[in-house]
Amino acid sequence: MVTAVAAGQGITPLFIDLNRTHATNPLWPGHARFHVVEQTFGLTAFAFIEVVLLWWIAPGSPLLFHLAALLTSIPIIAFVIATLGRKLYGGALHDPNGIRPVAIRLGDTVHQIDVNIVLVVAGGLVLISSVLIF
Repeated sequence: MVTAVAAGQGITPLFIDLNRTHATNPLWPGHARFHVVEQTFGLTAFAFIEVVLLWWIAPGSPLLFHLAALLTSIPIIAFVIATLGRKLYGGALHDPNGIRPVAIRLGDTVHQIDVNIVLVVAGGLVLISSVLIF
């Protein structure tokens, strides 16, 4: 389960962030595009290290499992901090010309659910569950 979250953190940004909605978005400042590419390849490198810790060095090692889980939790924690603090720096969960939130109707009310929130919450729950099960 940790492998799935780690690999997802490393692979998903390659598809979501290295395209017209982020890295090549002409409406984004060049410096923001630089950092999204930097972040994407950093996440991919960390995910690779996490999977190596889980499967190739000493599979089943409690120490390496917990280290991999801790490393995998860092992007989740960083996302939560960035989400909670976004008013302080003028951040937003989505961009008007990027990936739009999903509209969910509950009764008479339509709620906009950001896809990032869904993915990060799901990943966090899977990660916590896997640590508790281990």
